[in-house]
Amino acid sequence: MKKKVLAVLLGGCMVAGLLAGCGGDEAATTGDDAATTEEGGESSGGGDYHFEVVVKSFQSTYWQAAIQGIDAAVEELGVTVNTTGPNAESDIADQVNMLNNAISQAPDGIALAANDQSAVLDSLQDALDAEIPVVCFDTGVPDAPEGSVIATIATDNEAAGAVAAENMYPVIKDAIANASGQVRIGEVNQDATSANISGRGMGFINKMKELIEADGKTVAVIGNQFYVDQVENNGDEGSADVIIEVAVPAQTTVELSATEASNIMNKEDTIAIFGSNQVTAEGVLTANSNLNVLAATPDEGIVGVGFDAGATLKAAVADGTLVGAVTQAPVDQGNLAIHALYDYCEGNEVSDIATDSYWYDASNMEEADIAPNLYD
Repeated sequence: MKKKVLAVLLGGCMVAGLLAGCGGDEAATTGDDAATTEEGGESSGGGDYHFEVVVKSFQSTYWQAAIQGIDAAVEELGVTVNTTGPNAESDIADQVNMLNNAISQAPDGIALAANDQSAVLDSLQDALDAEIPVVCFDTGVPDAPEGSVIATIATDNEAAGAVAAENMYPVIKDAIANASGQVRIGEVNQDATSANISGRGMGFINKMKELIEADGKTVAVIGNQFYVDQVENNGDEGSADVIIEVAVPAQTTVELSATEASNIMNKEDTIAIFGSNQVTAEGVLTANSNLNVLAATPDEGIVGVGFDAGATLKAAVADGTLVGAVTQAPVDQGNLAIHALYDYCEGNEVSDIATDSYWYDASNMEEADIAPNLYD
């Protein structure tokens, strides 16, 4: 297996030149649904800035890891931060309300991890009208009103999805080449609305399709229509050598993700499955707790690959239940988002940043460049 480090600058929100200072007033902190990061240390010369942060949810340890990075930035810079987020990433309306409330506080800046890139467009326009700078992190908002997002700090998700495919394919390549009939690869994505998940899902699909076709086999992508519609030169389901079946649960929960994973894993021709984030990867593992079909090779069962980390995924990779996973750098993303807002308020240039992602398996998960990103 190979490890890839992704460090490609993202497009779409690049800001050139020195930027003006921030215009918001310091806001009060939180309600019951918010987690407050208290002021830490003394300001390093830039004033007492207050930032609002809206994360995707407090449901997964991924976001707790991001908040650790935010807390570290608070101590480093002497700013105050109020962090809110809905209970689940499928609670799109709740997150929009939280974003609107953050804007109403007139902070010096907002860091946003949007659950739905379309649902926040009006709010971003309101922030722009109020001269409140916004940094997107974890996921971008490609259609954001011009000038509303000063920087995006996120993984190159298409490339990260491709890393999962590149590391899965050598394990299943012979099974595809020697199959007497059609075989199936599953992919469970938590949604079809956020840019990071959709980019990651398509990155896996496109790279897997490319690899399979390069070896002379045909591919048909079926399932969730959002993903199917983005596939170029899609094959015929009836005659394709390989089916890539894409599923999206009705809501972002491990239980519903497990239901979608079970539907795919119960099919006799399934040889592999990919869960494209922590929730869906845990859903694959939950499904397996009943089915007991995940294995190291297609000869033994179904090859599983995950994404992100957390104690459950780490244990599954360590014991070989999953052949591996791709992890991001959530601590860095949270930290860099606050630094970007601070730099903007100080009149410094800010730009998009692509944070690293890594392939990890039982053989390398303790290595120095990978272990710090494997949050619990």
